Amino acid sequence: MRFFSAILMISLLVSAVPPARAAPLSFAIVVAADVDENSLTRETLSFIFQRKQMFWKSGKRIQPINLPPASPLRRAFSQCVLGREPDAMEDYWREMYFHGVLPPHVLESEEAVVLFVNSTPGAIGYVSACVPDMRAKIVFTVGDPPHCARRAATCL
Repeated sequence: MRFFSAILMISLLVSAVPPARAAPLSFAIVVAADVDENSLTRETLSFIFQRKQMFWKSGKRIQPINLPPASPLRRAFSQCVLGREPDAMEDYWREMYFHGVLPPHVLESEEAVVLFVNSTPGAIGYVSACVPDMRAKIVFTVGDPPHCARRAATCL
């Protein structure tokens, strides 16, 4: 019995130690070449990815794209732009579903995001490194990866 008590105590102590924080990831918000906006604010991005803003100023429908919830880049994006973890958005999307609003589509990789944004009018997504296909426009950045010409922004 003492053995199990000791194991329980050790597991409680280990679980109480906070995990080490990883360095924040840099990312860029990219939009389709047909989108007229050249820069966006964090607030506008939040509205777009929560589907509170559905159309660009031109009247074209916005097509936001997310990475999978377990993606470190999605977590960095969600924390910075939406102010919450991807898991914390589940209740929000359940409620929005009953109002007829669906969450952004999820693509499995950054390459898929770039391909989608480059081929879909009104599309918007996020990637971590320099965009390999420059048909996608960069409209917002967090951090400044080396050798990338970007407008720097910070996550406050």
